[in-house]
Amino acid sequence: MGLGSSWHIFPCFEHAPHTVSFAPSIIASMGLPLILRPQTSHRKGLCTCGVFIYASYVYSCRIMLAGACVESVLTRIRSVADYQFGRGVGAALFPESVEVAFSRRTGRIRYVFLSGKRLATMRPTDGLFSLSLAGACLVVGHVRCVIVVRDNVARFVAEGGDVFAVHVVSVNDEVRARDEVVVVDGAGRVLAVGRAVLSGAEMRAFKRGVAVKVRRGVES
Repeated sequence: MGLGSSWHIFPCFEHAPHTVSFAPSIIASMGLPLILRPQTSHRKGLCTCGVFIYASYVYSCRIMLAGACVESVLTRIRSVADYQFGRGVGAALFPESVEVAFSRRTGRIRYVFLSGKRLATMRPTDGLFSLSLAGACLVVGHVRCVIVVRDNVARFVAEGGDVFAVHVVSVNDEVRARDEVVVVDGAGRVLAVGRAVLSGAEMRAFKRGVAVKVRRGVES
């Protein structure tokens, strides 16, 4: 469905198998309410504050008509992208004309499309995005999670081969293991998308082993 329509999502705060915990500052930046609940720990000491902040936002959403929504879909997906990739990336990755597909089974956000091309998939396990090649091309100049590889392995990576530590020419120190990353050649052309196996510092230090598990190459 398009974001220009009157459909939005309404977050339901309930127990669910998949949750994402954010710091209160992150929740505030996303415009989400904080849930207050009594302390339920097993500590025997007396609690003087009475109420604790439960800073978990449960991704259990229902499609609702405008007027009954807590936040717009566009604001929601941009906020997640800003949290995952850095401030301002959400607007670059998700223009106002994007279309969002929801899971029929759970009602949660699943895919984001632009002009029929998938930009990103929201992972149900952690609520963050996996980029498509089209999405990577939109954000490659805006994100720090870019891995530059040697030109002599560019074809291998573009065909879907994993990036080995010895292939890495440049990587940001802020890249951590399991981060979503974009792999480019020396000229900055997008070759593949995947997830880091090593941190940025480890990629530079190691001379063997897989650095990035490639999910999709431009020629695969």
